[in-house]
Amino acid sequence: MYSRHHRKVKLLFALADVGLVLAAFAAAYQCRSLLPFERVFFLTPSGMALMITAVVILWPLAGYWIEVYDRLDSAHPPAILRDSFRQTVAGLIGVILFQYILRLDLSRGFIALLGAFSWILLCVFRLNAGALVGWIRREFGAAHYVLVVGTGPRARRLGGALEQSAAYGIRLVGYLADDEAAITELPRLLERQVIDEVVFAVDSERLAALEDVMLLCDEDGVRTRVAVDFFPHVNSEVYLERFGHLPLLTFAAAPHDEIRLLAKRVLDVALAGAALVLLSPVMGFIALAIRMSSPGPAIFRQIRCGLNGRRFIFYKFRSMVENAEDMKQSLQHLNRKEIAFKIPNDPRATGIGRFLRKFSIDEWPQLWNVIKGDMSLVGPRPAVPEEVEQYQRWQRRRLRMRPGLTCLWALEGRDSLDFETWMRKDMEYIDNWSLVLDWKIMLRTIPRVILGKGAH
Repeated sequence: MYSRHHRKVKLLFALADVGLVLAAFAAAYQCRSLLPFERVFFLTPSGMALMITAVVILWPLAGYWIEVYDRLDSAHPPAILRDSFRQTVAGLIGVILFQYILRLDLSRGFIALLGAFSWILLCVFRLNAGALVGWIRREFGAAHYVLVVGTGPRARRLGGALEQSAAYGIRLVGYLADDEAAITELPRLLERQVIDEVVFAVDSERLAALEDVMLLCDEDGVRTRVAVDFFPHVNSEVYLERFGHLPLLTFAAAPHDEIRLLAKRVLDVALAGAALVLLSPVMGFIALAIRMSSPGPAIFRQIRCGLNGRRFIFYKFRSMVENAEDMKQSLQHLNRKEIAFKIPNDPRATGIGRFLRKFSIDEWPQLWNVIKGDMSLVGPRPAVPEEVEQYQRWQRRRLRMRPGLTCLWALEGRDSLDFETWMRKDMEYIDNWSLVLDWKIMLRTIPRVILGKGAH
């Protein structure tokens, strides 16, 4: 399925959820009003408007959060029941927090009814949504005819994928050889047969020779695509953009959506700023305790590598003796990592430092790095330049994302993981990055940090 079709399916299911949760809200409100409870329940017009706004935002947001819309067109009944329940629970938690903040004092019976009606309606709709999915897939019943130019293995693989998408209304017309004799037949083929688009799956050296054919399709109003899998950018997202009037085929092996990255940056500044304000009295006390417990400054400064290798000053509460860096070479034999320097029960750590490191309190000053733009709240942990110099080529791609306070591998064991697992988890984060993933990592990091799991 083309990515735009997939986005359409997700959007329509999200819009369907808005209608379903509105129906659930109305049913729950009406039922609660009619139940013979001692306490009379009603909402003022302003309270009603606020709650309706909340539920129509919270339910689709919860659906995107647990990625339910990515599975709806192929999910099995047990998965639909489970995902609908998880979405409903997430939505109800949001409603409870919302009414607590605004002090709306909702009836617990109303909240329970809202959850029950919501789950039932979502399940009933999704279990019987095959007709809707088919309607979306078939583009309002119109088949989409595709001709593949090329007869080699790449063209055959593409044709096979198109045939597997027949349920989405895609019809493979056939293959056209990319030699001169076959290409001369294309104008008559376009006249005799319905062809909505032509996909060129040929070797890169053949593209220049097919320029006239592409121009012919353009003049005839036929959409053309070029399969560019002959480029070895296996991790990249490929898209076309323009620099002035010059078209550029772009390969991006790291997140590149400026709007979403800007939203990530705004979130970083807002949360880091709020955390610094709230934690500043405690941080002042910690700094004083560090100074009193051992000689040396309270803040440890070190050069680290940031976005695309930019170097910056990295801040931490000092958790080791003052000359810890000078002792590093003599302790190299105790290192348990392949490239990074990590020692279980590091003898250089001070008494208060062990406590700070166990609960990641020593990382709090990095909130200032987040404010400055050196780091993000979520991203690959920043490495020292000496480590980066030892990276294999594939490992350097982790530098293409702004480093973070927490990361994906922090959820899997933190310091107990081996170095290669760190790297692969960072690549997994980069390849699957989204704002929702950032929130998931942050929320899952909090209990691990509070319990001190995985840190040495």
